[in-house]
Amino acid sequence: MTSAQSTASISQLTDAVSKQLSSNDIQVPMLPEVASKVVRLTQDPESDSADLARLIQSDQPLAAHVMRVANSAAYSPNATLVSLQQAITRLGMRIISEIALAASINSSLFNTPGFEPYIQHILNHSLAAGLWAKETARACRKNVEAAFLAGLLNDIGRPVVVQTALQIAKGEGLTLSKADLMLIEASTKQAVGLAVLEAWEMPASVKLVVNYFDRYQEEHNNALQTKIVYAGTQIANHFFQDPDAPNESTIDSVKAHPVFAEINLYQDEVEQLLEQEDAVKSTMEAMGL
Repeated sequence: MTSAQSTASISQLTDAVSKQLSSNDIQVPMLPEVASKVVRLTQDPESDSADLARLIQSDQPLAAHVMRVANSAAYSPNATLVSLQQAITRLGMRIISEIALAASINSSLFNTPGFEPYIQHILNHSLAAGLWAKETARACRKNVEAAFLAGLLNDIGRPVVVQTALQIAKGEGLTLSKADLMLIEASTKQAVGLAVLEAWEMPASVKLVVNYFDRYQEEHNNALQTKIVYAGTQIANHFFQDPDAPNESTIDSVKAHPVFAEINLYQDEVEQLLEQEDAVKSTMEAMGL
């Protein structure tokens, strides 16, 4: 296939993905029921730790994963937790719900034959973005849980775009490379991501972050949260790069990014924030995604 033919095919596939989206024909993977309920439960001020423990225990593989992560050095370096209730009491409902949700959003949700490692990289990067958004929110003394959720889900459209593009390409007898998929993602991931968040019934605040992420300087009802997630993602981009798409950023360019001034973090505060690199890496290793 010539370069011109390849470009034309990518353009056609991009249009096809957009057309499926506009006709509500995008196949959005179902979020595991327990994970969906965990999100709703943690938004409910009337819920308690016993409710969360019962919910997670209804999915034994998930419960085992949560306990393994909760007992890791990243979360419980000086204690051994023997039950979910104890883990929730010690670490808090929000931490346990973050672990459960991150574990539920994995590559098995998506049908992307031949591109499973790429999808796993996207999801690992999303976890890094969520954790760095959380640390950024902490530095700003803002809601860390909301920042984590928005950071984790900001790029959820990407694996769905890959899945959709591969299905369309198969029907057309086309073979796509990772570079091709990245081009298709670039112009469709946001709209597809919003469709996923709608189907998964995610909070309106998360949808606003995804909707305005690429226009983070615009004012809206969740503008500060959007800037915090954007800032956290810039850090994640630097520390968690795709080896096939090298990032030109340096630590100095990250520190100098104007978004930090917009969230009122001074240079010394940004430097303190970046010192959380080892803690974020430890958390990602503990989650084992």
